[in-house]
Amino acid sequence: MASPFQLRLAADTLRRGGVLAWPTEAIWGIGCDPLNPHAVQRLLDIKQRSPAKGLILMAAEYHQILPFLRPLPEKEMQAVLASWPGPHTWLLPASPKTPDWITGGSDLVAARVTAHPLSQALCRAFGGALVSTSANRSGHPPARNALEVLRRCPGSDALLHGATGGRNTPTEIRNALTGEVIRP
Repeated sequence: MASPFQLRLAADTLRRGGVLAWPTEAIWGIGCDPLNPHAVQRLLDIKQRSPAKGLILMAAEYHQILPFLRPLPEKEMQAVLASWPGPHTWLLPASPKTPDWITGGSDLVAARVTAHPLSQALCRAFGGALVSTSANRSGHPPARNALEVLRRCPGSDALLHGATGGRNTPTEIRNALTGEVIRP
């Protein structure tokens, strides 16, 4: 686990508009402040990813993603909350205030409340949800360690070292309104 000092430095990098790489549940992720359009554009440039794909928000607690959401029917919300914290990413109704660079222009936002201790600590140190996407160029295999981040996804401002959560596959993505599995 990162020290409080390392977490403070990482959070400061994010607050200044930087792009950071860190280990998540299965792979290394790369992310930034979701409300900083310049940081998001840098991240998209690093990944060579189309903004139309949208991005995943990762949080330590549900309340950190609430500003990005519209209400969900109670039955569907119970299923989402029962899976969190954990390795489950849900497509949820986006608030009209959620930027298009997060939603990809759709009316849904992808969000996860993580159980990964380092990712949780990072969100808490930052004080909110973060963009979290795989540390790789679009269409290429994700990085599974810091060296692979440097080789496959150069351009981040800093790396926060730690261990992944031991999963073999990235988190499942499911549509909360329909139950459809988007990524197993």
